[in-house]
Amino acid sequence: MNEHIRSLFPAANNYTYLNSAAVAPMPSTAAEAVMSQLADVSNHGSEHYTDWIATKNRARGLLGLMLNVRPEQIAFMRNTSDGFASVAAGIDWAEGDNIVSFAGEFPSNFYPWRRVRDEFGVELRLSPERDGRIDLDEFCSLVDSNTKLVAISAVQFASGFQADLGRIAEAAHAVDALFAVDIIQALGARGFDLTGLGVDIASSASHKWLCAPEGCGFLYLSDDARNRVKPMLTGWISVETPWDFEDREQPWRSDALAWESGTGCSSLFYGLEQSLKLLTETGLDKIDSYLEALTDQLCEMLAGKDYEILSSRAPGEKSAIVCVKHRGGIHCSDIAKNLQAAKIIVSPRNDRLRIAPHFFNNQDDIERLVEHLP
Repeated sequence: MNEHIRSLFPAANNYTYLNSAAVAPMPSTAAEAVMSQLADVSNHGSEHYTDWIATKNRARGLLGLMLNVRPEQIAFMRNTSDGFASVAAGIDWAEGDNIVSFAGEFPSNFYPWRRVRDEFGVELRLSPERDGRIDLDEFCSLVDSNTKLVAISAVQFASGFQADLGRIAEAAHAVDALFAVDIIQALGARGFDLTGLGVDIASSASHKWLCAPEGCGFLYLSDDARNRVKPMLTGWISVETPWDFEDREQPWRSDALAWESGTGCSSLFYGLEQSLKLLTETGLDKIDSYLEALTDQLCEMLAGKDYEILSSRAPGEKSAIVCVKHRGGIHCSDIAKNLQAAKIIVSPRNDRLRIAPHFFNNQDDIERLVEHLP
């Protein structure tokens, strides 16, 4: 996007790094912030504990701005899987209920619902992939009066398909179902208005497009979802006044923070805050527009190569993820391995090569990738 941003990412100088849909590199400011908190503990023990909590809460506030939700509607978890697993455990399921989702979801957004299917006899209805897309008419047609939850990713990990969340929310809410969204493959490459979109539950983590340390997952719950999902993984900070150690019968927090069970990863929140600051100061709308232009350029350049673009590039459906397949049958794993030898980092996913540039990438990175593709 500009040389200053690129200079904050040493990995951008060490590699042609096009793999932010897997693990994005951290900016040096975030790495330095993590080390500063560790040094603080080493030198001062718990003396600055209140500063650690304040940093965590500032990061929570920045996430709230990126999602257009109140900070207290966000609970920090370890990762995306923990968020959905806790939701699955906290809903009162009954035989006859069904869950509607997509067959190609990342396992974080499948295994929790599979467990519900197997344990409670709930039907799990899965819409198939159609030519790298989800047919939303087909998807929404699976929703009926017995649907208790609809779950989908904002952007699909293996195709880059971006779903119309507002449309799906309407279908879910028409039958009073909760709408749960995995936003890990989108947040940071773009922002969200979760309230305006009608999203009830969103789960994500920090190590992809947010360019932050692993281990800072989070769960968003709308007020309605908070009332309908019970906190199951609870601990000493899940209550109204956690420092009152004598009142053992005090109520749980009335907001999403009831899902935070205990002491968190303080040093990682320092890194998370710095990465979120960089993204918000750059501007998520600007990042979104920049990545659309960069991936459009990639697709134009691939027209001269022997590759099929499997990602939808239709308006409203395209994302910062571009998945391709070699027409001559060279397997994506072999291509990725050869590119890695040239210090070009992408990911094989299923039978596809996944390319995922971020805002520290530039046109030269795209040109170098295309030049090295067989």
